[in-house]
Amino acid sequence: MHDIRAIRENPAAFDAAMARRGLAPQSPAILALDEERRACISAAEAAQADRNAASKNVGKAKASGDEAEFERLRALVADKKAEIARLEEEAKTKVAALRDMLGGLPNRMHDDVPDGADENDNTEIRRWGTPREFSFDPKEHYEIAGVKGGMDFETASKLSGARFVMLTGGVARIHRALAQFMLDTHTVENGLTEVNAPVLVREEMMYGTGQLPKFGEDSYQTREGWWLIPTSEVTLTNTVNDMILDEASLPRRMTAHSLCFRSEAGSAGRDTAGMLRQHQFEKVEMVTIAHPDHSMDEHDRMTRCAEDILERLGLPYRTVVLCSGDMGFGMIKTHDLEVWLPGQNTYREVSSCSVAGDFQARRMNARFRPEGGGKPEFVHTLNGSGLAVGRCLIAVLENGQQEDGSVQLPEALYPYLNGRTKLDADGILA
Repeated sequence: MHDIRAIRENPAAFDAAMARRGLAPQSPAILALDEERRACISAAEAAQADRNAASKNVGKAKASGDEAEFERLRALVADKKAEIARLEEEAKTKVAALRDMLGGLPNRMHDDVPDGADENDNTEIRRWGTPREFSFDPKEHYEIAGVKGGMDFETASKLSGARFVMLTGGVARIHRALAQFMLDTHTVENGLTEVNAPVLVREEMMYGTGQLPKFGEDSYQTREGWWLIPTSEVTLTNTVNDMILDEASLPRRMTAHSLCFRSEAGSAGRDTAGMLRQHQFEKVEMVTIAHPDHSMDEHDRMTRCAEDILERLGLPYRTVVLCSGDMGFGMIKTHDLEVWLPGQNTYREVSSCSVAGDFQARRMNARFRPEGGGKPEFVHTLNGSGLAVGRCLIAVLENGQQEDGSVQLPEALYPYLNGRTKLDADGILA
């Protein structure tokens, strides 16, 4: 959500920010609606003052025996009451319309976000690891002999339809081990607080983090009105919804492992083979509630936490800054981590670490009270995958595959697999 006062003070700067998002000037319509809203409120206040003055004089006119003045004033009071009700209802309508208008506009971007049209214009800022040279043609994850029996798309399709998978045996165990490894690393070494939160949330929570109203088709809603979360960003960030925090409590760093649900409405025909793009998947999410002065440092810290997971797993990756044409709706800056997938001979996203500034906080009314006193200020919010468990599983399987169809597993997972080090060609952990 945008600050209407900032738009009033510098509409040209706001329009320039929206132009980077590919939008035409927005301030004329916003300011016109804001002026109408303020006019209704001012008129209602003036009518209330007139009604109060008339009400005081009604008794005087009655006491003096001036029946005509008494009736005039009484009628004026009634008229003003009706006028106030009408103006307040108009103002309420204008407030809702302005909220919807501002709520449908994307966040401003940080000045150092590169301009660009799409993902091809993203800027690589670093790279770690060297992709392995294979003595055979590496397969995609679902084609590896040791994986095939434990990655059942046919049964999942019978149960739920396309874009679902059923993991069994050793593959399921590796998937679980990855999530546990990520959680342990983030909580024990990175200082994040583990949270086990609901996956069903109220509509206002989805609004708070920016999934609604613009992206409702990307998520699932139950008949009872709850929404299935697309990521734990929704639940973790909204823990401070409508709160005023003490400055000393910042930053709040949290992590959660959860099921996530996305309709993938805009991805028809993309990544239909394998489990790269699913309606139901799991992520270990990181969320930070930060002081505005420290949010960019927190963004770098969060990115490093995600990168560290990949390095411990020995997975080559690159870190890119998303350009203006590839940025998420509610974010001011995003780092994507792209892991090397030899089966596709390319890097694919496994984590996005983003800072939203006060954009989500304004939608949630999440603030902090400065230690030195003064008016409460909006917090800054950040979120990042640490990591997408299913995509990380794909990377582990593809990078560790052997010519005989087995998979050599990362050493970091050995403690979570009772010392087993590989998935053999029959899908058994050994």
